[in-house]
Amino acid sequence: MNTVHINTERTWRGGEQQTLFLLLGLRARGHDVALIAPPESPLAERAGAGGLPVHRIRMRGEADPFAVVRIRAIIARGGFDLLHMHTSHAHSLGGLASIGLPIARIVSRRVDFSIFRNSFLGLNRWKYRLGVDRYIAVSGAIRDVLAADGIDPARVSIVRSGVDPARFPEIDRPRAPDPELPFPRESPIVGNIAHLAPHKGQIHLIQAAPRILAREPRVRFLIVGQGDLAPLFRQRIAQLGLEGALVLTGFRNDIGAILARLAVFVMPSIQEGLGTSIVDAMLFGIPVVASRVGGIPEIIEDGVHGILCPPADEEALAEAVVGLVRSPDRARILGERGRKRAREEFSVDRMVGGTARVYAEVLAERRARRRSGRSGGA
Repeated sequence: MNTVHINTERTWRGGEQQTLFLLLGLRARGHDVALIAPPESPLAERAGAGGLPVHRIRMRGEADPFAVVRIRAIIARGGFDLLHMHTSHAHSLGGLASIGLPIARIVSRRVDFSIFRNSFLGLNRWKYRLGVDRYIAVSGAIRDVLAADGIDPARVSIVRSGVDPARFPEIDRPRAPDPELPFPRESPIVGNIAHLAPHKGQIHLIQAAPRILAREPRVRFLIVGQGDLAPLFRQRIAQLGLEGALVLTGFRNDIGAILARLAVFVMPSIQEGLGTSIVDAMLFGIPVVASRVGGIPEIIEDGVHGILCPPADEEALAEAVVGLVRSPDRARILGERGRKRAREEFSVDRMVGGTARVYAEVLAERRARRRSGRSGGA
């Protein structure tokens, strides 16, 4: 199978890690793959370093005519069986570029937003209903949103994201203090790792922090990630007098080292397609407190693999965190169950295999339609 993939992101987030996992996994299974990505994007750099064919194209928005022409030329001469579009802008550009070409089309959907949230003049109705053979949703919650927006559920396959323990050599090493963090060695650290965006809900962790400290003064907090909300978060941290107790680290490459220091992982999202950073934390045996939204309940069964709270409920968040800090035996049990589930149900190999099966189904359906068309005209 020969597949070409488009990812338009210029930053490194969970979707880009999943794209790279998929490309490397498909190649390991004997498939030919190629990537179209922005020049100097982290994904292009890492894919190239991994020996993958990368076409570096500047893509200025989702209707860039120059990018469409260049993408179409790559598809037309590449002999590809299937085009996989990994972002919303990739969907627009790849869809336009592939019009009239004999190639199967797959779109990944990783967020549980309505497709009409940023729809210009309602054009997303046509974008999502035409020219796509199959959507791959990373959770049942996303499939349900697509169905509510009018997409036939039969056109949506669920393939959950995968995590790779090999990314984290720190998993089996003793926890060591980080010299960049001004925290006492004995402090239980409560952390979040995610892009700083409104739907990730970090503001609720910040606002819950004084309640947690009032009950457990030893606790310290880390929020790891970058985004436009960083200035607002710093302002709120200062207003609440949390300097020294809560640190915004910005982007960090050493996520394993960060996870190895955490006592509790918190994901206070308002919306969440799935949440692979939750699964990363589970690999480390870290107990998780998260919002009961989107695909998160498909990862965590409340009280079994972690604790689920209502979204934006800062008192419930604080109570759950304090409970885990005060009950190390319960925290350990939840962490062990979470680690087992992450390894068994959210492996990269399982994600790659599920995606490859969707590809095979789509190509078989297209061949059947072509045969039916020929026999019908005989």
